[in-house]
Amino acid sequence: MEKNYNIQTNKSKLLDELRNELRAKHYSKRTEESYATWIKRFILFHNKKHPKLMGADEINRYLKYLAVNKEVSASTQNIALCAIIFLYKHVIKKEIEKIDLIRAKKPKRLPVVFSRKEIKDILKNLSGSHLLMANLLYGSGLRLMECLRLRVKDIDFEYNNIMVRGGKGKKDRVTVLPDILKGKLKQHLLKVEKLHQKDLNNGYGGVYLPYALEKKYPNANKELGWQYIFPASQLSIDKRTGIKRRHHIDESVLQRAVRVAIKKAGIKKPGSCHTFRHSFATHLLENGYDIRTVQDLLGHESLNTTMIYTHVMKRGGMGVKSPADNL
Repeated sequence: MEKNYNIQTNKSKLLDELRNELRAKHYSKRTEESYATWIKRFILFHNKKHPKLMGADEINRYLKYLAVNKEVSASTQNIALCAIIFLYKHVIKKEIEKIDLIRAKKPKRLPVVFSRKEIKDILKNLSGSHLLMANLLYGSGLRLMECLRLRVKDIDFEYNNIMVRGGKGKKDRVTVLPDILKGKLKQHLLKVEKLHQKDLNNGYGGVYLPYALEKKYPNANKELGWQYIFPASQLSIDKRTGIKRRHHIDESVLQRAVRVAIKKAGIKKPGSCHTFRHSFATHLLENGYDIRTVQDLLGHESLNTTMIYTHVMKRGGMGVKSPADNL
């Protein structure tokens, strides 16, 4: 007789094992929360049947349900699959049968890109740290979380560089620091230093350090260089450690500010924080920069990923001039 999985009494043990494996392999907190959610949904879909008693058939059935009944995107479906595969491979230690698992194909869509005028109009409707962050997203081609996770020591004013640590694919890269932002960024860092000193005076001032650096360098977490460039306005409790400290601002803060700015600018495109990065790449190519240089600045593993921006440059369809323009 099949034993049902009691998700109420046993989920903590399973999810704790899942989280421990993810942390041991240095997955992000966001991935940890996402995987835990998908595992719970997978178990509930199969009426709390124990995952050890399920395999590829049950996985495919769930993925079909997500695609057909829930009409989730290809990306969402693939995230669910990755979570389930991780559970079986690293937690349950059970090999999934050698059959074709359903992986949804992502539709090929061209990225939305802001024009230079649209960029200016959006920035006019931002202020303070929101304006500085948006400028970095566009001027340096940063992803949203890469911007929020920047530390003081990641900025090199002498060489006009920004070191992006642990970006997508856990890769480090160097990108450009716009000259126009250097003065504003230095002024902002003075405020960060003042806030950090206040935290130290109040008995705090420690910041989260990646991996095992906190154990290797016990005092590094209170050094100014390790502080976030865009700190949260309030101290908070770290759910993983229970330590009260200052984290970086939540991504929703900037996302909300940018949405409002886009609306005020009267722009009808479905833009977001990530659209600044698309615009950075497209405008560099329009300015004549080599595509491999742009690839390095963006941190793309494949040149094909960067090539997509050649299709949205301001040259008309495929670079062709319409015959209507010659009438």
